[in-house]
Amino acid sequence: MPRLSLYKPERGNDYEFLDRQIGEMFQVGGTDINIHKYIGPENPAEGEGTADQPTYDAVKETNIQDLLFLENRDRKYDPDIYTMRAIYNVQDIDFDLSQFGLFLSNDTLFMTIHIRSSVKTLGRKIMSGDVIELPHLKDEYALNDYDMALKRFYVVEDVNRAAEGFSHTWYPHLYRLKLKQIYDGQEYAEILDLPATEGSDTTLRDVLSTYEKEMQISNAVVAQAEADSPKSGFETSHYYTVATNDDGTIALKTADQEDLEASNISNTADEVTNRPEREGYTGYLLNYGDGTTPNGAPYGFGIQFPRNPIRGDYYLRTDFFPNRMFTYDGTRWVKVTDDARMTLSNTLDRYTQKTSFINNTNTNTINGEVVEERQSLSKALKPKADN
Repeated sequence: MPRLSLYKPERGNDYEFLDRQIGEMFQVGGTDINIHKYIGPENPAEGEGTADQPTYDAVKETNIQDLLFLENRDRKYDPDIYTMRAIYNVQDIDFDLSQFGLFLSNDTLFMTIHIRSSVKTLGRKIMSGDVIELPHLKDEYALNDYDMALKRFYVVEDVNRAAEGFSHTWYPHLYRLKLKQIYDGQEYAEILDLPATEGSDTTLRDVLSTYEKEMQISNAVVAQAEADSPKSGFETSHYYTVATNDDGTIALKTADQEDLEASNISNTADEVTNRPEREGYTGYLLNYGDGTTPNGAPYGFGIQFPRNPIRGDYYLRTDFFPNRMFTYDGTRWVKVTDDARMTLSNTLDRYTQKTSFINNTNTNTINGEVVEERQSLSKALKPKADN
């Protein structure tokens, strides 16, 4: 008589019986899931289409489009939708408030499916990149202006054999899927471009995407930041400071003991030399580093100094890069500060080396050929060979 053993090298009748019972359990107690089958990364088909509108073709799904980041950004999905049964634990999605902000603590779903029925339905085992739609999570009462139910889509991130799916024959019957909710990204463009309902002009992206709202929030944050801090550096103009001279003495005008009325203190043009030469604050990128004088005195500007200056005059040279403020000490023009304070927004109208020199997009015509200014002129001016 052979020895008794639950495990057998071949999958016999015991395995077949248990597998049918487990599949029936999913049919009775599971929920429908719609599968958007991932076909493979998209690559432009050679010799087809145009440069502006290339024709895309899917390659094998096990290929990797970007070997550096190990990701497939341009994904091709089967236009047909496959339906199967699955079981998972419904859980509350709660926000955790920590020192870093609000975070979703349990936004990951773990779902279990039957191996044989899933392979029979898809034609292969389920894999990372497949997108699962849960019809029973449609929200018919969402607070929006649409007359359609909002669907829930999740992407498969990982696939493993479920520990509870091993029967006493030591053979697996279940797959355990790790799911994450999809976002409006390049990977899921084909799915989000589908109509939200049959015959509708509204796409799933119009209903599910939060891109427009996130951009509105981001633009509002940037606008408020520009209002609060329009330029780099430190704002000290709203502080009251004691102005000092170059030698460190207090630059104040006082009345003598016989006449204590402060209104008699004059500030005529004859006494321009008594103006304070700087504020009490010193440092990099202060509020007077934006092309203004440190003591608020009037100043002129231009590409050359005036011919008849008076000691204490200020002059802004606009031909310097960045603009430079000078003061006349009686014999020469002395640099005071540079207009180094720039706007903090990432715009191309900032007057900096990064925007006007490194990112120079101007062109020039040399020897009848239009070249970019950042191109090497020695290469462009290279003499042509005689014919």
